[in-house]
Amino acid sequence: MSLPIELALVALFTPAAMAVILALVPPLRRTGRPAAWLSVLAASISLGASVWLFADQLGHPSRDLLESVRWLPHAGAAMANVGLRIDGISAGMTLVVTLVAFCVQVFSLDYMRSEPAADLGRYFTYHSFFIFSMLLLVLAPNLLQLFFGWELVGLTSYLLIGFYFKKPSAAKAAVKAFWVTKLADTGLLLALVVLYTHTGGFEWTSHPGAEVATIITLLLFVAVMGKSAQFPLHVWLPDAMEGPTPVSALLHAATMVAAGVYLIVRTNPLFAQAEFTREVMVWIGSFTAVFAAVIACVQTDIKKVLAYSTCSQLGYMVAALGAGSVMGGYFHLTTHAFFKALLFLAAGSVIHAVHSNEMSDMGGLWKRMKLTTIVFVIGSVSLAGIPGLAGFFSKDLILEGMLESGHTVPWLMLLGAAFLTAFYMGRVLFTAFFGELSEKAKHAHEGGWEMQLPLVLLAIPALGAGYFASRFAGMWHLEYELHLNLEAGAASGLAILGFAVAYVMYGRGAPVATPAILRPIAKLAASGVLDRFYEGLYRVLGLKLAGAVGFFDRYVVDGLMNLSGYLALTAGQKLRRLQSGNVRDYVFVVAFAIFALSAFGILR
Repeated sequence: MSLPIELALVALFTPAAMAVILALVPPLRRTGRPAAWLSVLAASISLGASVWLFADQLGHPSRDLLESVRWLPHAGAAMANVGLRIDGISAGMTLVVTLVAFCVQVFSLDYMRSEPAADLGRYFTYHSFFIFSMLLLVLAPNLLQLFFGWELVGLTSYLLIGFYFKKPSAAKAAVKAFWVTKLADTGLLLALVVLYTHTGGFEWTSHPGAEVATIITLLLFVAVMGKSAQFPLHVWLPDAMEGPTPVSALLHAATMVAAGVYLIVRTNPLFAQAEFTREVMVWIGSFTAVFAAVIACVQTDIKKVLAYSTCSQLGYMVAALGAGSVMGGYFHLTTHAFFKALLFLAAGSVIHAVHSNEMSDMGGLWKRMKLTTIVFVIGSVSLAGIPGLAGFFSKDLILEGMLESGHTVPWLMLLGAAFLTAFYMGRVLFTAFFGELSEKAKHAHEGGWEMQLPLVLLAIPALGAGYFASRFAGMWHLEYELHLNLEAGAASGLAILGFAVAYVMYGRGAPVATPAILRPIAKLAASGVLDRFYEGLYRVLGLKLAGAVGFFDRYVVDGLMNLSGYLALTAGQKLRRLQSGNVRDYVFVVAFAIFALSAFGILR
């Protein structure tokens, strides 16, 4: 077995083993802090193996290793293989997952310190299980194994969103996230069935023909819309902020929601055959980018601003992949993972200090929390795409790819989203970190080293990851070239304008009010119109369909089974009368039968 495969196995199964140990040994799990440190140790080992694997892959960019075993034997062959695939794409995503997960776990040591010991152990058990599930998805050699990781990630998301399950809103948010994503996952399951029917396998590079590829990719995209929160299946993500803030950084900013984008990158040979699907992706991604950015502008909860920002940035990625810019979409996934995880953890640091999610309670934090303010500025500027930071390089690729593919209107939509991104992040910065100290901020202070170290670690790639784009492109076998042209300048100029407008409106101690022009949108967002639409659809269509299926099952399927049983019992009751138990009757029947057979033979 080669070194890369061994490293991948260490990265994958170390957190899996820790999750199993903590789950099966309740006394250890209930120790709280010791259990947490064991989980962090497993995460650090997984991260170390991932860093080594990534560095080794950088030195061998053309390497593509596959280690698998046959599974589900059928007709002398295997229905599928399970194992590991090591190439530039999987090695890069493995590093992203393990780095963010490690930072989140270390941050949680301080952030979750006040939790009861048993709950803390449960929290870190879920974390270890998540790392395993996500890496199972990332390292999958085919779509079938990815499906198992995909579903386990969804299960872990449900458990972590509902961590405070005694809180009704958290329990409801967990169920909502589970059902919306499971509904979308039906598309992935059906895509597997269609793919196997036409190709006899589950390979990434299958070529079933343009028409079949269109059907398969549309089904895959339905799953992506659920997992990566694209309109109109984005409704679960803002509610998922009911989970602890580190959970938001891990699942709903950097890794779990990126699984849909990763799926498209992996199956790009399939999507390349489906022009119609890619066009759908461009428009849905572009609309989601603008729609979610507008709603982020009217939020007052700092976590919900970042949640809608995540929806918006995922829209950028989906639109880029639809336009054929695989490098733009995948590189933005990578850079976004770093600066959005940084923003969520910085927001967690603030929430931990002021005990509130509302930005109106956070004024003047720069005077009390300088490190958190600095890293939040870095994350915000990178997210907005200001030149020199990581987000600029990946956004530039996306916008350039949109123009090169001839999608002028979506390009303009993404330019508008770039302005809105800078505006809503400027709104957060100026109201939460600058101006006069609020009452709750007067006693705010930085967290311990466990909270500060992850912020510094994530700020480094948020600042400098863009400068290594060409190395990443070589490892991913994609083309990259930075063009400092008018299009890139337009996006950067709009981002700077967005910050300037935010400063004019909020930079002088103004309250965190909704801009007048956006108040109708704020009312629409607060009304939960999409949620009510889905609830109505469930009542009108879902319940009636379920009732019809229940009637069919109860009276047709069960009725036929009950009828066959009744007929068998009745026939048995009738036939048993022939068994009188009287020997003379049996002798008479035998004699009569012999006579009848003899007569039949003679007469014949």
